[in-house]
Amino acid sequence: MVKYASFLQLNLLQWRKLVFCQRPALLYWICHTPHPFMPPFWIASLFLHSCKVNLKRPCPFWAEDGHCSIKDCHVEPCPESKIPVGIKAGHSNKYLKVANSTKELEDCEQANKLGAINSTLSNQSKEAFIDWARYDDSQDHFCELDDERSPAAQYVDLLLNPERYTGYKGSSAWRVWNSIYEENCFKPRSVYRPLNPLAPGRGEDNGESFYTWLEGLCLEKRVFYKLISGLHASINLHLCANYLLEETWGKPSWGPNIKEFKRRFDPVETKGEGPRRLRNLYFLYLIELRALSKVAPYFERAIVDLYTGNVEEDTNTKTLLLSIFQDTKSFPMHFDEKSMFAGDKKGAKSLKEEFRLHFKNISRIMDCVGCDKCRLWGKLQTQGLGTALKILFSEKEIQKLPENSPSKGFQLTRQEIVALLNAFGRLSTSIRELQNFKVLLQHIRYHCM
Repeated sequence: MVKYASFLQLNLLQWRKLVFCQRPALLYWICHTPHPFMPPFWIASLFLHSCKVNLKRPCPFWAEDGHCSIKDCHVEPCPESKIPVGIKAGHSNKYLKVANSTKELEDCEQANKLGAINSTLSNQSKEAFIDWARYDDSQDHFCELDDERSPAAQYVDLLLNPERYTGYKGSSAWRVWNSIYEENCFKPRSVYRPLNPLAPGRGEDNGESFYTWLEGLCLEKRVFYKLISGLHASINLHLCANYLLEETWGKPSWGPNIKEFKRRFDPVETKGEGPRRLRNLYFLYLIELRALSKVAPYFERAIVDLYTGNVEEDTNTKTLLLSIFQDTKSFPMHFDEKSMFAGDKKGAKSLKEEFRLHFKNISRIMDCVGCDKCRLWGKLQTQGLGTALKILFSEKEIQKLPENSPSKGFQLTRQEIVALLNAFGRLSTSIRELQNFKVLLQHIRYHCM
């Protein structure tokens, strides 16, 4: 029988070793280096905290259980009158200078794309060409992005709709995560995840059979599971850190809930699963850190100005982002994605496509979340990770980017940029909150001695 020590029984060094025992270099970095990007840097720019999202898309996999009626599940939309003209523009790449220069340029580009083929094309044919182009563009996407042209899509100010515990839980929430793990993580049904209430004997082997199976998988599939586990851990940390503690006279009080944190991550209460989840959180952090480092050349080009219409703010936003990208380059401990999909070309291509489609399916499952605020942040963070994966596996295309014109080989939509940077902001926040819980637990331990 494996014995675990509770967080309250561990001193600071033991706590760190428990979470980072498999990555000693990462342990050193955590202990001795200030964390980059801790502040939610997207607050500084309207470009980065305003997004257009469709929260009314029906669940494509099962009949919906009904939306959460708890008031904290509600998302407050942003009136279009408060959205800058540069963000409301109809093109997904409207943040590029070339896309904002003149109307004549748009007309010229449209003529080149459609008129050069047949100047007498019907409107129906033109729509078909646009749909084909959209399909071609989606072939390198790891996520299913919302159609911003949909009448159901609405603008949302992320600062007015923070991610926190809303009370959404139970069978509906469990069904979403169970579908993600059971149907999309390359796992046969005969293998049960740790702590799965449906497992025979309720997983009394403490997950050892699961991890024995996991270690037998190829690198790519192990990485896939760790990314999903890390994302799940990060979201759980946000909920624990911004928990509804009490509500008096109609005024809610939000803050860290140590009991909830222990229930989800404590070695004893999770039978050793909690520290694994936290290690996967840091693994995900490294993956997205790597993506930011790799995509820096895309944003360093003069043609990219993150346009909103406010010249001063646009300049400040780009300066901030470039400084962040520069910091990522100075951090050497990135994940090396070149070790993935590196075998037989045909087999590697097939595996990569399977990897992409599985993750894309997970992004579709986010439309099954019954709480609007949870759905908003679930979609955003899933799309952010999907964008990071798209970047990591587009190295050749990024290296060939032209300096003063849009690239046909690699392009990011505004939706992808907002998702990528906010998702990394949430991961940074998770790490900060994890450090806060560590301090709170050490404080409790000190006073209990």
